[in-house]
Amino acid sequence: MDKGKRRQLPTSGEFAVWRAHIETFEIARSRIESRLRKDSQLSDGDYRVLLSLSEAEGKAMRSSQLAAHLEWERSRLSGQLGRMEKRGLLRREPSPEDARGSLVILTDQGARAFRDSTLPHLAAIKEIFIDAFTPEQLANLEDAAAALRTHLGMPAR
Repeated sequence: MDKGKRRQLPTSGEFAVWRAHIETFEIARSRIESRLRKDSQLSDGDYRVLLSLSEAEGKAMRSSQLAAHLEWERSRLSGQLGRMEKRGLLRREPSPEDARGSLVILTDQGARAFRDSTLPHLAAIKEIFIDAFTPEQLANLEDAAAALRTHLGMPAR
């Protein structure tokens, strides 16, 4: 193999770091999502949509804007919104600016579900993720996440 091509691949040690990170993070994420569902009957998708809408001006967003914000395919968002609308967590209305688009609006029931889920969800994040690290390790994770976001061309948090 050409040496230039070989350098484009991770070393076995680098690949081991990648696998350890991904596998462990997925387990932690799965446990946090399970707690969210158990504590609040919300899925991770529900929570992410409710969080986005709760932070939006007027507690509403155009569906295309919401899809971009969540970095979801529009078909995935459409199915998610349909399930949430049936449960009364949000409603969709034609967009006043563009009849082809829709406005996704947080309902009072959705706002209440989000509020009621937040403290148990944050407690699960603390127990499962935060408590695993020292303050220095958390700072290193923050630096690593910032470096990766920059590398991926994403905005800083």
